[in-house]
Amino acid sequence: MDLTRFQQQLKGTSSKTRPLPPVEQWNPDFCGDINLTIALDGRWFYEGSPIGRASLVQLFASVLKREGDKYFLVTPVEKVGITVEDTPFLVTQWHREQGESASDNTYVFTTQTGDIVRLERSDQLKLRVPPKAIQDPEATPIPYLCVRRNLWARLHQNTYYQLLEQADEKPHDAGTQFSIQSNGITFILGEVSN
Repeated sequence: MDLTRFQQQLKGTSSKTRPLPPVEQWNPDFCGDINLTIALDGRWFYEGSPIGRASLVQLFASVLKREGDKYFLVTPVEKVGITVEDTPFLVTQWHREQGESASDNTYVFTTQTGDIVRLERSDQLKLRVPPKAIQDPEATPIPYLCVRRNLWARLHQNTYYQLLEQADEKPHDAGTQFSIQSNGITFILGEVSN
């Protein structure tokens, strides 16, 4: 699989002004794996070299598809497997939109590829234990955010700590639970033992 040919097939399928391509409707034949990796830190590598063009990363991210535990880049005519070390997205920024009342506030997250996610549904944020390479000694679960379909993002460490500063602390079982309110829904960010 030639990455340049794959890029040519995608011309005109996605931009900031058009909706994402309907990859869930594309079911081309599998063409094999390519040496493309999304690293733990959210950077994309091809043949061991970082992909430096943000627009190219955004284009490839727009045609990312997950089936089971495997990830693919798809066009209407080709499907290639890639390696994802944890999640394809990393939340690097956030802000809170003020509503008419505190319960109307909504947290809005931005990934390293420019995807914007409004935290509005209870199934969008889940606690998971991160990969061994980045977990703390106790393997504490951390928040993961659903970006679209079944593609998730891990919160960057700085983003996570910033959110913890905003969180409500409440006693829970044998420790303290940290949560935020977004769109009137309580989301658990984590727990620590006493």
